[in-house]
This record gives sequence, C-alpha cells and structure tokens, in this order.
Amino acid sequence: MVRVIEVGQIVSGPFAGLLLSELGFEVIKVEQPSRGDISRHLTGSSVGNFAFLNMGKKSVTIDLKKERGREVFLKLIKRSDVVIDNLGPDTMQKLQLGYDILSSVNPMLIYLKIKGFGPGPYAWRKSLDYPAEVESGIAYMNGLEDRPMRLGASVIDMFAASIGVIFILRSLLERDDRKSGIYAEVPLFESAVFLMGPHIASAQVLGRELKPLNTEPFTWGIYDFFDTSDGKKIFLAVTTDPQWEDFCKAFGLEELYSLEELRTNTGRYKSREWLIPKIASVIRKMKMQELIAKLNASNIAYGILNKSLDLLDNEQLRHDAKMSLIKNQDGKIIYVPRLPVYSMNGSTLYSRKAEDPPSLGEDNDQVLKELGYSDKDVEKLKREGVL
Repeated sequence: MVRVIEVGQIVSGPFAGLLLSELGFEVIKVEQPSRGDISRHLTGSSVGNFAFLNMGKKSVTIDLKKERGREVFLKLIKRSDVVIDNLGPDTMQKLQLGYDILSSVNPMLIYLKIKGFGPGPYAWRKSLDYPAEVESGIAYMNGLEDRPMRLGASVIDMFAASIGVIFILRSLLERDDRKSGIYAEVPLFESAVFLMGPHIASAQVLGRELKPLNTEPFTWGIYDFFDTSDGKKIFLAVTTDPQWEDFCKAFGLEELYSLEELRTNTGRYKSREWLIPKIASVIRKMKMQELIAKLNASNIAYGILNKSLDLLDNEQLRHDAKMSLIKNQDGKIIYVPRLPVYSMNGSTLYSRKAEDPPSLGEDNDQVLKELGYSDKDVEKLKREGVL
C-alpha cells in the first residue's frame, strides 16, 4: 500500500490527504503534540470541517522542532512514498526537513507543497483560500459590482489540492521509470487564476472588463432562478434551440415559440428583459413537484435551491452509500459525502466503510512500533514531549 505523510493544516493539505485516503491510500497525519491541526478547534460554521477532511486517516503526534522528533519523522519518511505539506512557504526548511533533506533519506519520495504563490516576486507570501479568491478576481466575478463575495466552499484550497493529487498519481505511475522522487509546488493564487482562464480570455476578446456574473446575464437566454407557488426556488437552464421548443410545449408557451426573434439563444438572450418576467409569471403559478414533473418529462436541466441540511433528505444522495455516517470530534454522529466515483453498474468505487477521523495521536503506538520503537522507547518519547 502507498503510504502518504500529511503535514497539513485546515483545508488544502488535509483535502489532498482526504482524496488519497478515499482512494485507498494509507494517510498518516503528522500533528503537533497537544494541539494538533488547527481545524480540530474550529467553531461556528466550521465546526464539522475536521471530521470531514480527515476521515479514514491515522494521526501521529511529533514535535518537529525537537531533534528527537525530527529523528522519528525521518524514520517515517524512509518508509513512506508521498509527503503533502501546506504549512508556511519555508516552514519545513526552517525545521531542517525540506525536500533536500527528506529526499536524501528517501530518494524515491514524492513531495507535494501547497503554498500561497508560486515562483516569482510573491513566492514568500502566505495566503489562504479567500485572499486567493480576492486577488485572482474570482471574488469580483462571484459577487456584485460593489460587493465582491466569497465562494460558498473553500474551492481554491480544494482545487489546488486536487491538482496536487493529480501530480501525485502521475508521479507514482512514472516513479519506476524515473528511478527518483520529485518535488512540486501547487500555489493557491495561480490555481485560482487558472479557474479565471475563461473570463481572462473573454475580456480580451471583448476588449473590456467583464461585469460580475451576478450582474451581467450569463451566456444563455433562459438561465435564471424562478419562484414556485409553494415558496421554493428553482434554477432553470434552457441552453439549446431544441430545448426551447420542448420547454415551450411543456409549459403551454407556444405563442413564445412562434416568435421568430426567440428561435435562437442569441435572440432569447437579447429579449431577457421581458422574456424572464413572462416565464416567471407562469412558473409562479405552479408548485415545485408539478414543475419538476414537467421538466423531467421534457429533459430540461434544472437545480432546486438547497441548503446544507436539505441534502440529508436528497433521494439521489441516499442511493448506494453516497453519504456515510462518521463521528465528529465532539462525539456527534453526522452524515458526510463520499468520493463521487462510480462503476458502470452504479455502485460506488473505493467504497470501503467510512472511518471516523482520528483522535489526536491515536496511532502513535502502532506507527512507531512499525518503525522499530519499543514500548519503552515510545513511553520515553511521550515523557520528553516528542509525541
């Protein structure tokens, strides 16, 4: 089994570790004694973050600032395949545990560094998900003209981590041929800018700055929220001309389909000012279930506006263990989504039983004994504050 060492905090490093854990890799999370990952102590709307991001991992506590702690860590590295590090830009170097040192112990080591900025004048700067959203332009595009807004999830952290996992998987495939390890950096800022690629390209083609997507209508004529008679919201997406015909037939809007100026998406887009209110007046008279039945019959794309707890009752997510039960660090049992990869027959791939996130240092004894430490050695390291 491939062994991954995660020296990670909060989101990006742990999310990369989570993806590999869900794929069946052994992921050992190295944490600071007594405190652990900062996300263990988050409150408010982030109180469940640690449980989700760290399920299925092992936890080992090692004080990397102590010489004995570094000795233990290097022994662990010698028997591992991958390191994930999203600490400060030069934290591991200052601890004398940078890639140059680790690769001298394990020349086949694959090292992933997730940091704020890549090579260049900003390489030294720290960053986080939201600052990266702001500086890349994503917060501007996601908000209103006078009010940039954060995305509803730590998407930049997660995207950078996903790029990192792709790098790790490719490196594992190439490792035998390359006969050496490899180091790679995946920066949050440049990852966010990569997501901005379509907007950067479009602005140049238009010769003007784009408006935020919430203030400038998107590419499609019918691509908007609508209210139902039972007080719910639904997003409708009619993106092709055949879909427009099906939509009009399903909702008794043949008079709209007969209008030549609405036969193409370009025409519908230009007519949004009066067309969207017209459609809204029809939708507003229907209950959600009646509306969905018509949309399903016509195979029109839609999205029901959900909140977090709404997803617990979602029939799609209840199918085939897409949501699993784990225990939060406060002992509460919660549902969390699993890695969405499915076989041709619809069953979940890599669907091992969901495992609870580890308590701090839960696997100290097991992992250190595998490294050759005796019970007496482990107890001594604990007394010295190394573990």
